[in-house]
Amino acid sequence: MCNTNDEKSTPNDTEVKNDGLKEPVMPDVSKLPIQCITIVGQVEGHMVLPEQNKTTKYEHVIPLLLAIEESDEIKGFVLILNTMGGDVEAGLAIAEMVSGMATPSVSLVLGGGHSIGITMATSADKSYIAPTATMMVHPVRMNGVVIGVEQTYNYLRRMQERIISFVCSHSNIDDETLLRLMNETEEISNDTGTVLIGQEAVDYGLIDSVGTIAMCLEDLKEMIED
Repeated sequence: MCNTNDEKSTPNDTEVKNDGLKEPVMPDVSKLPIQCITIVGQVEGHMVLPEQNKTTKYEHVIPLLLAIEESDEIKGFVLILNTMGGDVEAGLAIAEMVSGMATPSVSLVLGGGHSIGITMATSADKSYIAPTATMMVHPVRMNGVVIGVEQTYNYLRRMQERIISFVCSHSNIDDETLLRLMNETEEISNDTGTVLIGQEAVDYGLIDSVGTIAMCLEDLKEMIED
């Protein structure tokens, strides 16, 4: 039926964005016994990245993890990763936080879990990867002006040793294999490293299983019951 009112109907400004799409209605999940933490885009550390970058700020993730650990209502959490990597120390900080929690956890790599994202993927009690997801393993690198080449090289080497030590102690891959994957020259045209897809990450022992979110939740619920 036609609207015969002279006054035109106007959309609610709080519900409609400039592009004409309604803002999504987010469910209240704060009281759920299983929580979800997402690591997406680039992990932002001490330096603020450009506004157009999709980022995950580690100073936002750390308090969430602490709140989960302290809560009596939250029984477990799922760490979802689709990240290109980012700040090494920020990624390690999140990974160390997750691995040190008593609250049961599982991780799931969707899309990609590259670079320092590998430490976070392996930090949970059990790790999963989607069949089509990828993980890029490469050495620690840096951009910009280098002052003191030998000192900088030693610093990067020690940082890489920290990453290798963490990943190997939280997965089934050994340090020699991981280092070999990092230094592979035939895989990536403009860099050294290796791209692992789904099952390959499991075959190397980097990730526990290929799976889905349903499998993650099933495992997590079993951990909580135990």
